[in-house]
Amino acid sequence: MNLKKIVKTFAISMLLAVTSTTANAQDLLARQAPVDRKMAAVDTIMLRNITMREELESPAADLYANWDNKYAHRATELPETFNIDLRHFTMPTTSRVITSNFGSRWGRQHKGLDIKVYIGDTIRAAFSGKVRIVRYERGGYGKYIVIRHNNGLETIYGHLSKQLVEENQEVRSGEVIGLGGNTGRSTGSHLHFETRLCGVALNPALMFDFRAQDVTGDYYAFNKQTYDNESMNATRLRGKQDSSTFARSGSADDFATNKRTTSGLSDQVSYHKVKKGETLSSIARKRGVTVDKICKLNHISKTMRLRPGQILRYS
Repeated sequence: MNLKKIVKTFAISMLLAVTSTTANAQDLLARQAPVDRKMAAVDTIMLRNITMREELESPAADLYANWDNKYAHRATELPETFNIDLRHFTMPTTSRVITSNFGSRWGRQHKGLDIKVYIGDTIRAAFSGKVRIVRYERGGYGKYIVIRHNNGLETIYGHLSKQLVEENQEVRSGEVIGLGGNTGRSTGSHLHFETRLCGVALNPALMFDFRAQDVTGDYYAFNKQTYDNESMNATRLRGKQDSSTFARSGSADDFATNKRTTSGLSDQVSYHKVKKGETLSSIARKRGVTVDKICKLNHISKTMRLRPGQILRYS
């Protein structure tokens, strides 16, 4: 074979090799594209999960400089405007009766709403968030809970008979956190409910309509300049009403017409917080009820696996 043929053969071989490599590379890229898309989706999910975990670890971090469990509230600088997300809420109680408004009362400022509840009534977290304080204050809130929420609010639940959560515990909207009571500086069983932004008390009636058992909208746009007028208007629309209003309504949910008493007799609602190792049978024996009754009250089966911290109604 002469030199010319050798060169020609070599050139053809190289051309075939390059063509084959290009084709293989294109096939590889084509196979890789769906993998890349799947990995991008996985990365997005992971990023979202990381963000959610960070929010739970430090709710409303943009508004609050620290996580301090010493104080029920410490006022800091309010933003000029702030949009508070009220979606995914749960009313803290099913009671529709407001016994005391936000604002001036007996020569001092009343920083929340008083809602009529009875000793042992269920109290729920208004929004998802993280429990900052679980404490007892004899001359004020009594047994109380403070929760910081991702929407920027902190809610305070005062005068409870029992606290069913612990500090630094993550809670979901609607989770049972305590039972209604008459502890602390209180003249009768009720829930003292506060909504605070940067430690500053805002009128809960701006956001919560207890008579309608709803929030006032998907968002509340806080504005320093208009807040005072809006607060007064909210109290007029959704604050304490004359008792005859409730008597006329005749609703089964209206506590003003409810014949229950606070004496803790047969209609008392009571809950048990499950501890590690407890079973339905052991709880039933401890509380003096039957397993069937616990299952019926909580809509669960006898074979359901209990988890520590779970709240079960037993009466």
